[in-house]
Amino acid sequence: MRVVSLVTLVTPTGKYGGPVRVAVNQARALRDRGHEVTIAGAQRGYGGSPPTDLDGVPARLFPARTVLPGTGFAGLAAPGLHSWLREAVAESDIVHLHLARDLVTLPAAVHARRAGVPVVLQTHGMIDPSTHPLARPLDAFWTRSVLRDAAAVLYLTPREREGLIAVAGDRLRLVPLGNGVPHSRARQSRNGVEVLYLARLAPRKRPEVFVEAAARLAAEFPAVRFRLVGPDEGRAGEVVQLAAESGADIVWEGPIGPEATDARMSEASIYVLPAVDEPYPMSVLEAMAAGLPVIVTDSCGLAPAVEESGAGIVVGDSADALTAALRRLLADQELRRAMGEAGRQAATGRFSMASIARELLTVYRRAAAGPREDDPRDGDRRLRV
Repeated sequence: MRVVSLVTLVTPTGKYGGPVRVAVNQARALRDRGHEVTIAGAQRGYGGSPPTDLDGVPARLFPARTVLPGTGFAGLAAPGLHSWLREAVAESDIVHLHLARDLVTLPAAVHARRAGVPVVLQTHGMIDPSTHPLARPLDAFWTRSVLRDAAAVLYLTPREREGLIAVAGDRLRLVPLGNGVPHSRARQSRNGVEVLYLARLAPRKRPEVFVEAAARLAAEFPAVRFRLVGPDEGRAGEVVQLAAESGADIVWEGPIGPEATDARMSEASIYVLPAVDEPYPMSVLEAMAAGLPVIVTDSCGLAPAVEESGAGIVVGDSADALTAALRRLLADQELRRAMGEAGRQAATGRFSMASIARELLTVYRRAAAGPREDDPRDGDRRLRV
């Protein structure tokens, strides 16, 4: 099959986060099976030479423009992308959009549908009832019709499904599809014990809670390193100040490129993501693939999988709860080893890209075949693989 996989924004530091990593992982898995996949989207931060491939996947990236200042990613557009898309869509069997409320993916979805090409949408928890100032006009003008017209709308969790229905009604072609993670390619190179936070320094991610827990434990575990890695999204100033005041070995290293994530994970001993209401964080799956025990909050979409697999500890959203979980892992090397191995097994089984690729190809083939007469569009399509 010939597939265009479209994302909102690609940057050298992975600023847009999980959706881009998901798109790349899917594309690599599909290309390994002989399918033609190109990733397209807006780009920023590469100067005049954006990459022509992302981890071996052909890419067409176009300069991002901020057309609505003060609205974050929602106000981005990429005029050059849509000129290219007119020809690319005509030669494609499927257009897979990693959809958000923005001026990159929404117009692309409209164009693809008008061209008669089946559209598969994946929203990554980004479309739900929202108070963002652009949500109401975008939903009225584009979002609802784009969701309703899609050949398939992929969702991660029951909570995301409920949010999509709240936005666009229950007559959607909804399909459950989790994220997968490639086999970890880096060799473990751990020197001492390190606790790692690798994510954007954004309010929902709560890096300051990580720093607070680290500061409490520093005297008890003086040889342990606490490290934060990721781009600033509003919390770096607070993180740096708290770390300095603690006197502990707590360092924010800044952002790294997505291609460096695997190697950076291999240097750590424990992975912590204190985020609340995180739909399905790729960083947690990547940590599991690297053999790290993980700590997540009970509102994380992966919390049930972490508990069921024994890959880590699920905690409440308080600094006290995070501190207690970290203390437990830091004091017990065998527990760290066992949970890390359980996570690795889950990553190579339930969350393997081979499994996800099979499910995704089933979605694509159904979409390419067109709507069925017995499809009322009011319930989930369960995959048969």
